Amino acid sequence: MFGDGPTGWIAIAVLVVDIAIRVAAIIIVPRNRRPTAAMAWLLAIFFIPFLGVFLFLLIGNPRLPRHRRRKQELINESIAATSESLHFGTLRPNAAPWFQSLVSMNQHLGAMPLSGDNGAHLISDYQESLDAMADAIRAAEHYVHVEFYILQSDAATENFFQAMADAAARGVKVRVLLDHWANRWKPRYSHTIQRLTAMGADWHLMLPVQPLKGKMQRPDLRNHRKLLVVDGKVAFLGSQNVTDSSYNLPKNIKRGLHWVDLMVRLDGPVVASVNAVFLSDWFSETDERLVDELDLTAIESGTGDLDCQIVPSGPGFRVENNLRLFLTLLYAAQHKIMMVSPYFVPDEALLLAVTSACDRGVQVELFVSEEGDQAMVYHAQRSYYEVLLKAGVRIWLYQRPYILHTKTLSIDDEIAVIGSSNMDMRSFGLNLEISMLVRGREFVEEVRGVEDQYRATSRELTLEEWKQQPLRSTVLDNLARLTSALQ
Repeated sequence: MFGDGPTGWIAIAVLVVDIAIRVAAIIIVPRNRRPTAAMAWLLAIFFIPFLGVFLFLLIGNPRLPRHRRRKQELINESIAATSESLHFGTLRPNAAPWFQSLVSMNQHLGAMPLSGDNGAHLISDYQESLDAMADAIRAAEHYVHVEFYILQSDAATENFFQAMADAAARGVKVRVLLDHWANRWKPRYSHTIQRLTAMGADWHLMLPVQPLKGKMQRPDLRNHRKLLVVDGKVAFLGSQNVTDSSYNLPKNIKRGLHWVDLMVRLDGPVVASVNAVFLSDWFSETDERLVDELDLTAIESGTGDLDCQIVPSGPGFRVENNLRLFLTLLYAAQHKIMMVSPYFVPDEALLLAVTSACDRGVQVELFVSEEGDQAMVYHAQRSYYEVLLKAGVRIWLYQRPYILHTKTLSIDDEIAVIGSSNMDMRSFGLNLEISMLVRGREFVEEVRGVEDQYRATSRELTLEEWKQQPLRSTVLDNLARLTSALQ
């Protein structure tokens, strides 16, 4: 069958290796992995064995290296021990039992305690949020903690960078974290690094992929968080990176694309929680524990009485903290669910929660962008539109040339989540994210106001329109859907 001579023996060897790969894959791939992800990897390995195995070895491990996970555990244990007997403001009365159990679950998984007496106000204008952060930095007396997925020195961020430089010049400690892979290939990277160095900022790359320096993990594990803390008194978090709204990318400028984001300014006890996330990431990258700058005994009340809880998530944790937060809220909703996510690629559990809410008679609306900036995610997201529309979800397409990049979830009239986490499998399993759970009617009213702005700038996608999609789009959508599970 294989012939005689060396060629025949080579063919037999290739066949044996091929069979061995397939058998090994069935044993190794499904272990501790979601069924959808396991099936996607097995399909890749069975249809393209050698390439599939190479990709699996390169990006098949969805966890950070063991030493990094251990650092996260040490931080969690330290925060839990320090905060166990402390008072974090006065909580609002009459919380529903499900909300109290949700808070307990979050804390068990690595979140800080729920805190009361917090002020939180949304900033929906892109440049206004950059300038508001710059103003906070200018008021710094002790330290400035900057952590952003993308950080670029350009015309739009000049005020922000100058504020950091001025703070450093007057003796304020300026610490900066920026994601390595997300920035390394972006315009103005070298200029940004040079400027941080020149101003005297203590800066470090997050999750660096530098094998020659012994720094290596799955290359597409990224720190996607966006946060700023000043003196432990004021903090910002949300979806916005520190860069021009076009990201300075020629392809975006050519298409006229601009990002639409949402940030929240915080004061009160919750600021210490945001700072704890920064300090844990700082420890992960530098091995430096900044114990003195997480003084939980000196927490002051804020300008409001909102209940807030910071929920970090990512491959350093045991489970998907953000996904469990979202699922609990979706099942708790009684009247209304509003989801804003630029990349909505749900797993089975999230999709079931959304469609089940519709079956219960809950009003469900989803805000996404009409324009896509990442082809694979864009098409994977579209593959879910039909089932969502048939279930009764109203889908709003934020119109071109803008990319709606905000990430919020609000239910009923009192609970909302804002942060860096998309509702997709990358944010659930591969990215380090930060989310904030808020209980307070006045904050949800602010969120509703932003949602109304988005609705006025969007058009509604109907099932009738969707059914007119050409076959080629359906094929692309479904193929992208398969690849989205490769985690």
